[in-house]
Amino acid sequence: MQPENHLLQKRVNLFDGVSIVAGAMIGSGIFIVSADIARTVGSPGWLMVVWLITGIITVIGALCYGELASMMPHVGGQYVYLREAYHPLIGFLFGWTTFLVIQCGSIAAVAVAFAKFGGVLFPWIADKNILLHIGHLKISSTMVVAIAMISFLTWLNTRGIVTGKTVVNIFSSTKVIALLGFIAIGIFAIKGLGSLQINKEVFWNASRIGPDNQIIPLAGFALVTAVGMALVGSLFSADAWYNVTYISGEVINPKKNVPLSLIFGTIIVSILYMIINFVYIKILPLSGSPDGANVLSRGIQYATDDRVATSAMSVVFGDYAAIIMAIFIMISTFGCNHGLIMAGPRVYYAMAKDGLFFKNVGSINKFGVPGFAIVIQGIWSVLLCLSGTYSNLLDYVIFAVLIFFTLTILAIFILRKKQPDIPRPYKAFGYPVIPAIYILTTTAIMIILLIYKPDYTFPGLVIVLLGIPVYFLWRKRFAGKEMSREQEGV
Repeated sequence: MQPENHLLQKRVNLFDGVSIVAGAMIGSGIFIVSADIARTVGSPGWLMVVWLITGIITVIGALCYGELASMMPHVGGQYVYLREAYHPLIGFLFGWTTFLVIQCGSIAAVAVAFAKFGGVLFPWIADKNILLHIGHLKISSTMVVAIAMISFLTWLNTRGIVTGKTVVNIFSSTKVIALLGFIAIGIFAIKGLGSLQINKEVFWNASRIGPDNQIIPLAGFALVTAVGMALVGSLFSADAWYNVTYISGEVINPKKNVPLSLIFGTIIVSILYMIINFVYIKILPLSGSPDGANVLSRGIQYATDDRVATSAMSVVFGDYAAIIMAIFIMISTFGCNHGLIMAGPRVYYAMAKDGLFFKNVGSINKFGVPGFAIVIQGIWSVLLCLSGTYSNLLDYVIFAVLIFFTLTILAIFILRKKQPDIPRPYKAFGYPVIPAIYILTTTAIMIILLIYKPDYTFPGLVIVLLGIPVYFLWRKRFAGKEMSREQEGV
């Protein structure tokens, strides 16, 4: 195990940690993915069940990660847990996938979402507004804004952890306050629509939309399968909560504050997500028609561009809803991306200290952060923006994430046998039953996705496995350099 670099500054307290968890979780997904979930499960009750399962999985994951975080409060977080429980190869595969797809792909996607919602306010920002042709590459104004956002936040995060956490606190607090305002408007300001009564009448009538918009009832295993597939969107919307473990080495009293940040942050956001979806079914009918003339006739299923939150708010604010929601989602995505850009480089830093990434990635700049790691993450994220492949990569992300979630929770069992004497200031809630249920649930979801969404899952698995030969190349390269140093010393 590599010793901690004491140039890193311990400046992150419990409030900062909770802000990092909540800020990373709340992006644009909660305002959009309920439309796809509604089309997949076809009933208000099962829409709520999908979000409830998501919340339970997320909170249980956080409760379990707390034990690992209290045992090993080191920079790199999850990478360290996997390395110590299994083998450096498994830790590397996590870091490899995090850099290549999970973190940088998410950064690119969130930046593009920020730009696209900016287009609501400034029509100049549009995919059709091509500013530059370079061969087959077409650079639109949307790309330019997304790249500018990534570049600015990358620079900002090289200025130190204090600057980074301050921005996170501001934007996370703003997002939570705005979500509470959204909930208050939905619950108290909108009455007499009748949508909730319509939804109550079909609350548990699960169905899917077949060819030619046929309504096909769902029951039994077909319903379980539908729920499993619907979880892809909601789990992605609740993802990134574990990012706070990456900066454990910069947290004040990490053995206490990292586990508490995970628990409080995930509980707060999961509750907010459940209430927001209740607001959706209170304001809008779940079922609708793609040809509907207004937001009520299109329902949640066919909200314009899947923007369910905008459709809901348009009932109150009319044409101004799109502008109001665009501003809020821009704030949300800006804060979310800032947290992603801040946390991810700590994984690459830890890998570099183990000789599994470029040496410079393991260096600390004058502001006490891994500046070079932050920069290379920004460069790869920008390249993903330019290539346009980030959206395809993100289709594969959730399967890869589930693999590493499952392995990390399983690591609790392994480390209790392998390293029983390490102090555990916090122990996994409900061990061994609750962690075992988590492992069984995520495994079942992965099996469903492998069978019914192979186009999404197998490419994700391939990306993970491609890291195996890369690992051995890095090990060979690192061993060769160590041997050369020894010879020079002799």
